[in-house]
Amino acid sequence: MAFTPPPPYDPTDKNGFSYKTVNTRWPVILTGIIDTLCNVNHELHVQASAASTSDDVVKQAKERISQGKSVIEKISKLKYEMARDKELESLTEDGEPHVGLYNTQLEALRKEGKHTWYTAPWLFAECYLYRLLRNYFVSSGLRDYDPFFKQKIDTFAKSSVAVLQLTTTLHTLESSPTTDPAGLEVLFKEMIQMCLWGNATDLSLLTHLTVEDISRLQSVGREEQEKRSQFILRDDQRAIWHRLQNMGDRKRIDFVLDNALVQLTACAQVFTDLVFADFLVTYTPYVDKVVFHPKLIPWFVSDVTPPDFNAAIEALSRADFFSSSQASEVGAVQQVVSRWKKYLADGTFSLSVPLDTPLGGGGEKGSKAEFWTSPHPYWNMKSDAPALWQELHEESGMVFFKGDLSYRKLTGDVKWPASTPFETALGPLAGTIPVAALRTNKADVIVGLPEDVAARLDKDEGIKWRTDGRYAVVELYDRV
Repeated sequence: MAFTPPPPYDPTDKNGFSYKTVNTRWPVILTGIIDTLCNVNHELHVQASAASTSDDVVKQAKERISQGKSVIEKISKLKYEMARDKELESLTEDGEPHVGLYNTQLEALRKEGKHTWYTAPWLFAECYLYRLLRNYFVSSGLRDYDPFFKQKIDTFAKSSVAVLQLTTTLHTLESSPTTDPAGLEVLFKEMIQMCLWGNATDLSLLTHLTVEDISRLQSVGREEQEKRSQFILRDDQRAIWHRLQNMGDRKRIDFVLDNALVQLTACAQVFTDLVFADFLVTYTPYVDKVVFHPKLIPWFVSDVTPPDFNAAIEALSRADFFSSSQASEVGAVQQVVSRWKKYLADGTFSLSVPLDTPLGGGGEKGSKAEFWTSPHPYWNMKSDAPALWQELHEESGMVFFKGDLSYRKLTGDVKWPASTPFETALGPLAGTIPVAALRTNKADVIVGLPEDVAARLDKDEGIKWRTDGRYAVVELYDRV
């Protein structure tokens, strides 16, 4: 039976979230990039003007300033055209993946009259935007530059309190681990909700654990989880836990890294994923290998690239990452980070690409990781990225897809009725790999809900409950 999804959301609907994104969110992002580049160029100009600066440094600074100006001009023009609903421009060949794929889809949209900023399907247009920005940087000679990196690492530096809380938890568990399945399940649910909600989770519940504290957590943790459960509209946490307990010989799990939260950018997201992975590998008998799947280019502002992954671990390794008042607790962090480095060295943890992979994948085409930045939904992974699909199909016991974009990609970002079964919305991907989606709602599409729940929320809250991040879903569809 042919897979026939419903149409995408209408981007011309001024009440829809896609319209607000094009009209408001994207111009803010573009302005932020321009401001960042202007600041970099100013710093380079000051450096080049210093009396002691060598001729070589001056030459390099002037070249970099010229490259930055080129990108600023292109993005300024893009911002002007976006506001006036101009046509999406074709990508120029830059030696990196998907240029032909995007241009072919652009041509198809042109024939349909849906090739402007306010008429193109939102999922395609948003993916295209970030690939176009990458096109600008690469063609201007700035292949190694991530315009969002400073924002990501600065935000991570402001997360040191949560970092200390969670690493202290892991360090304490090492000296007094629990083997009680009920206690492990409570800890698992707190960890999974840390990944789901970020700093909305009461991380204090997980600090300074002793055997007695774990017993208390089984009561208090359940109470807190019950309070949060009213905001989890579909909750498959128990099914995911049961699946992890019964993976048999296939004890590998995979994380598709994403911009999971408003509060956490890439480096902070790496940290929470590492904490969750460490818990599963070190303190449960169910998992012995974790593979993290990054994006190869700067993607949706805060998605994790290989340089982000390395930067997060490097930051945690430095004592100056923490304030002087936190110095007494840094030892626990260092021990946990040392364990992560050991896991990365022995293959317990790994990226899906080499750790030293530069932005763009180093210009090498054919990587399995390219799939994550294509314009397509994940429906056709088997045909679009057969090597990636085969690996996940044969080797992974669970694939965690985190964040709103992953959810939109899994479901195609189309107008499914909210009561549509999750497996139906997964299309041809359903049943071929075990899919666990952790998603706070920040876009229109949602599936897997009881019909009366969606109807009540639509009536009471309009579109807000789908887009403002207050509600979430935890959804599982296992391998058939």
